[in-house]
Amino acid sequence: MARIENMNLSQRMTNELGKAIVKGVYSPDTGFPTEAKLCDEYGISRTAVREAVKMLAAKGLISSRPRQGIRVESPDRWNLYDTNVLSWMLESSPSLLVLKEFLQMRLAIEPQAAALAANAQNSEAIENISIALEKMRRAVEYGEGSMHDADLQFHTAILQASGNRFFYQLREFITTALNVSIQHTTPAKSNNSAIVEEHEKVYNAIAQGQAERAKNMMTYLIDEAMTVIEREIAEA
Repeated sequence: MARIENMNLSQRMTNELGKAIVKGVYSPDTGFPTEAKLCDEYGISRTAVREAVKMLAAKGLISSRPRQGIRVESPDRWNLYDTNVLSWMLESSPSLLVLKEFLQMRLAIEPQAAALAANAQNSEAIENISIALEKMRRAVEYGEGSMHDADLQFHTAILQASGNRFFYQLREFITTALNVSIQHTTPAKSNNSAIVEEHEKVYNAIAQGQAERAKNMMTYLIDEAMTVIEREIAEA
């Protein structure tokens, strides 16, 4: 029980300190509290503090060495593929700029994944895309379920249908950022039926084995989202 309690405390502490680092409360210039100070500030054991320090170090946010203490690492050393780090970044003030970088990454991956899915023609994987699309449609037409969740399912199903294991390994990363991205881009379109139709074009191209068209349709989807984010950045 003590171990579980320590882990829960460590996870909460990791979350709070991670957010503070991403927001710039602690930086390579300002430094980071000592273990003793963290124990006092949070009222937890040194064991729990050390667990939190290990978690933050694994995410690339800090480093801890004997006789050097705990040091905050520069952002270029953070593990951006860690879903916690990404979530903290998206919650911070420059979240729109992070979303823009994320969309740039999607442009490099998802159109190619769609093309690979069209070439692979894995019937079971393509059926999973179809199921997600149908959920999107029913959410819009009948109010059944969440269009947001179905949209996420659609994109991760395409990563799986690509047959590329490296692409599919990115599903949690992409899902984490899509959760925030969709909240910005979907309201801006204000026409959920049109969104479903655009996703359907991607699906049809994949199902019909039209790799180049699938690639282009997915590029169009992401480009539209990029336009919305860039407009919001300009207006901020």
